[in-house]
Amino acid sequence: MSHVLVIGASSVDVKGRAGRPLQAGTSVPGDITLSFGGVARNVAENLARLGQTAVLLSAVGSDPFGADILERTGGAGVDVSRIIVGADYHSSAYLAILDDHGAKAYAVDEMATVMNLITPAYIYANRTQFKDAVMLVLDANLSASATATAIRMAKRSGLPVAMDPTSATLAPNLEAHLEDLFMVTPNIAEAEVLCGHRIQGRSEALEAAQQLVGRGTQFVIVTLGEEGLCYATSQESGYVPAIRCDVIDLTGAGDALTAAVVFGWVHGFSAGEAARLGVSAATMTLKCSDTVCQDLSLERLYDQL
Repeated sequence: MSHVLVIGASSVDVKGRAGRPLQAGTSVPGDITLSFGGVARNVAENLARLGQTAVLLSAVGSDPFGADILERTGGAGVDVSRIIVGADYHSSAYLAILDDHGAKAYAVDEMATVMNLITPAYIYANRTQFKDAVMLVLDANLSASATATAIRMAKRSGLPVAMDPTSATLAPNLEAHLEDLFMVTPNIAEAEVLCGHRIQGRSEALEAAQQLVGRGTQFVIVTLGEEGLCYATSQESGYVPAIRCDVIDLTGAGDALTAAVVFGWVHGFSAGEAARLGVSAATMTLKCSDTVCQDLSLERLYDQL
């Protein structure tokens, strides 16, 4: 089976969910969990759990967390054989504080140090992975030079490129490449950065998706959290409502959505069908405490639709 090539961050996620409303300057009782994250790693694991072969190019430190990341990701079915293990680096980490409803109140990430190992030379050394792939997925943690190299190599191979903006802080990294991207999946805050204006409500989100298509990206999904998503291509656009559920943790839902949309597209789904599959994957992730839902499968996604 042809693979999806995914390049970007892998990390350890530490998440604390408050059991009562947060209070500034003091702690409140709650639950603290440790799982594995990084946008690219999450997308790759979700793809593997859906039955899609995925190859991950990333970097971890030579520490116990790095070994755990490789074990968990490889155990899920992702090809991790090309991931760099940096001898003098520690693995990336993400720390999130969730409120008593599971929404992210604050977050801090430390990605940049070990991500410096994902250089243009490393990407070029793995050039054969581009030739056999059906899609390339990037996250915005990559350096500008690594991003440009990956996109240039994908173009040489005729490979469509999907890019996750990752955060509003990192979303500007996409602006120079919008016309080279096949798909982007921003949330409202990230779409505001890419479009350069405020976005309020479903109709403006749909207009934002169409605006980004007008700038060259072929398939745009703007996620609206508990309201669902809007999508657009040059030929169709629409809205997919969220599936109501009890939210345990919002972390990773967007990555699950991206993975499911990529899965749907490479398997011949229409834009609307792929978007609906993405909403179903996000819903499953919202209902579990792990950043990637361990029970994710194509069959379970269909059960929710």
